[in-house]
Amino acid sequence: MTVFNKTKSFFRLFVQAIKGDTQDYTTGSIDRAILLLSIPMILEMSMESLFAVVDVYYVSQLHDNDAVATVGLTESVLTLIYSLAMGLSMGATAMVARRVGERDINAARVAAMQAIYIGLGLSLLITVVGVFFSEDILRLMGASESLIENNSGYTRWMFTGNITIMLLFLINGVFRGAGNASIAMRALLLANGLNIILDPVFIFGFGPVPAYGVEGAAIATNIGRGTGILFQLYHLFRGKSLIKLHGGNSAILWDIIWRLIKVSAGGTGQFLIGSASWIFLVRILSDFGSTAVAGYTIAIRVIVFAILPAWGMANAAATLVGQNLGAGHPERAEKSVWRTAFFNMVFLALVTLVFFSLAGYIIQLFTNDELVLKNGIQCLQIVSVGYIFYAYGMVVGQSFNGAGDTRTPTLISFFGFWVFQIPMAYALANWWGAGTTGVFSAIPIAESLMAIASILIFRQGKWKAVEI
Repeated sequence: MTVFNKTKSFFRLFVQAIKGDTQDYTTGSIDRAILLLSIPMILEMSMESLFAVVDVYYVSQLHDNDAVATVGLTESVLTLIYSLAMGLSMGATAMVARRVGERDINAARVAAMQAIYIGLGLSLLITVVGVFFSEDILRLMGASESLIENNSGYTRWMFTGNITIMLLFLINGVFRGAGNASIAMRALLLANGLNIILDPVFIFGFGPVPAYGVEGAAIATNIGRGTGILFQLYHLFRGKSLIKLHGGNSAILWDIIWRLIKVSAGGTGQFLIGSASWIFLVRILSDFGSTAVAGYTIAIRVIVFAILPAWGMANAAATLVGQNLGAGHPERAEKSVWRTAFFNMVFLALVTLVFFSLAGYIIQLFTNDELVLKNGIQCLQIVSVGYIFYAYGMVVGQSFNGAGDTRTPTLISFFGFWVFQIPMAYALANWWGAGTTGVFSAIPIAESLMAIASILIFRQGKWKAVEI
């Protein structure tokens, strides 16, 4: 096949993936299945990563290190909410994908409805925390009293608006499990497009809208995500998605809710373990001042910008594993994982080269402060060193989850983050005098070791026999 024909064929697949036609991913070419699922999932995750980059870019234009640090401190705690949302999303993806693979579409729809009920209940509890304890959260994270006084509104908005995070991730997990990844992509495209437009309006003011400063970034984000949820709900109740919700499948079924909680608990545990470790990393960094936290915040936003599209490929692997196990094709499921991991490795290897060689130019887009710039460049370069290992680790980890084996990656996360990464970061930074360099270095070392452990355990094949 000539280069022209290959390009033409890829373009046809790209258009087909964006259109989101219903596909059977349990037969035919594995590479084609990976592309059809990965393209919309990569674009979906790219849109999610833009939330982080756009917010911190506009906030950095306030030329206030405390404002940027507020975003970093708040987001480090918000990762706990992201963990709950992503854990539930993974449970929903696994159960919906398995039922779709078994050709039991009604059971898939019932599972989707029960997952939404769980998300609504959790978000209500978190909203109460946001209303009453936003200032205490910042204080616990080591924020100064002046930062709390001037910027706690951002934290309050982000916590009280957590339902937009919870439902956006959760419902997209349902669509991914059903193979309708293009709907999830469009929901994030709409949400992020609004966020990009509204961020400068609410941060700096425009016409009748006053300048809310850093608080405006939270307002814009919640409006954007809320609109994305309305788009999702339209497709769940009125659209052409494989998963259609109506009165017939809206009853609360506690047995299915409990099964979803059990499947999701491991995924939630993975992210909670990881997220809590990031909170401790930020807490260690806060001892080195606002410039260290601000530099880290900017670098992590850029890192997430690259990592989330890679998670799109990992999510594709989870869907392929779930559907192929449901259809009785475990070997096809395993082959899908290794092919997806290879493609992911190629992508992140290219990202590593870009980040390592252009770190200074990238961080300068967000700040001119010499100390913030130094910390940001250092963090970006050091963390990106572990990308190649992480490419395989994230795909294999998500594949465990797609099979319903959430226990294995949870244990790997616990030992990797809490037994190794946090103690190492603290020791390097404080006992051995490496400062912020020590904190940054602990990240790729731990991630690489966790990836190697995941691969070795995955090759044993016990995940193929998990029932959900």
